Amino acid sequence: MNKAILVINAGSSSIKFAVFIPCLNDRKLDLIYRGQIEGISQNTRFTAKRLHANGVSELLIDDNSMLHTHDEALQTLLVWIEKQTSDLDLIAVGHRVVHGGDIFSESVIVTDAVFTQLEALVPLAPLHQPHNLAAIKALKHFAPDLIQVACFDTAFHRSMPNVAQSFALPRSLTAEGIRPYGFHGFSYEYIASVIPELQRSADDRRVIVAHLGHGASLCAIVDGKSVATTMTFTPLEGVPMATRCGSIDPGVLLYLMSEKGMSVDEVIDLLSKQSGLLGVSGLSGDMRKLLASDNPHAAEAIDMFVYRVAREVGSLSVAAGGLDMLVFTGGIGEHSIIIRERVCAQLEWLGVCIDITSNNSGCPKISKSESPISIWVVPANEELVIANHAYKFVRSSNASKL
Repeated sequence: MNKAILVINAGSSSIKFAVFIPCLNDRKLDLIYRGQIEGISQNTRFTAKRLHANGVSELLIDDNSMLHTHDEALQTLLVWIEKQTSDLDLIAVGHRVVHGGDIFSESVIVTDAVFTQLEALVPLAPLHQPHNLAAIKALKHFAPDLIQVACFDTAFHRSMPNVAQSFALPRSLTAEGIRPYGFHGFSYEYIASVIPELQRSADDRRVIVAHLGHGASLCAIVDGKSVATTMTFTPLEGVPMATRCGSIDPGVLLYLMSEKGMSVDEVIDLLSKQSGLLGVSGLSGDMRKLLASDNPHAAEAIDMFVYRVAREVGSLSVAAGGLDMLVFTGGIGEHSIIIRERVCAQLEWLGVCIDITSNNSGCPKISKSESPISIWVVPANEELVIANHAYKFVRSSNASKL
């Protein structure tokens, strides 16, 4: 019977999942199923596809049965997986857990003690961490013998130098955990793993990755390790996003609360759900809709996004000590020809020379041959990173003893 690894990404109203199996003498993992249960407790929709070796995806289920809780959704998922994978032995689950704090710098098998530590980190990610942990707790109930591995979105950035992991606040607050952490770690870890395949030579050490999507951030990677990133204490900081404001003078928040009488919850809602591209355009947080609009406010939102992304590339180039490679990933980074072209146009002074033909034709390398900085488009593969972390523990001789 073949082994299988399940990857779970549990959100507030959805559960995304993927199933991997080992191949090539257990040295590589292949994705065989991917799907999601969305609209939990509302209009639930369960979709799943089988991925074949030739790249063809086959729709296996598209069900609209009502599932009222995450527990119901996970139980339904486990039953479905068991039916689909009767010839497979589900040996581990890798969970996307947003925050590892300053406790966890790498993935870990979830024990009762570890779970307690993860619960203590909920205040650092109150919108995400509870749902991540709810999935772990539910699976422990339904499948108590299954190895569960917590994989942290923040872990990749623990390699940043101390100066990049501190705010200019009193040390007592830093000691309490108020410090930059960074996010989108799985995306950056995957890009770091394929950088050797993209390098023109071993001297191409300094890489900036622009993960541009509904949530957006950038990261400077040197010798495969994170040295700086734009998101810090929360996923609010950095470039403007679909509905998040990005970096903002903290004095604005004090003004909103003291002069406008806004509550903490109102400020959180404003910064997280009403700002960014949506707030500036007044139309949408979806870049595709903004690019298709002739509304001047949509154009202003796009201009601000491009400006801030390009400005962060300049800042991160300082942190990296220069720039050899620029990589675009994420929904916008992978699919928006226009945004890539406009960002690169603002970086010509830095030596970024985009090849318009390659950019328009879907080539992975989109820089001119004479460009001193190579430019790439690399699809993110966060699920594979999580699956690899989980499988590492399964392969360990100690895994069965934990």
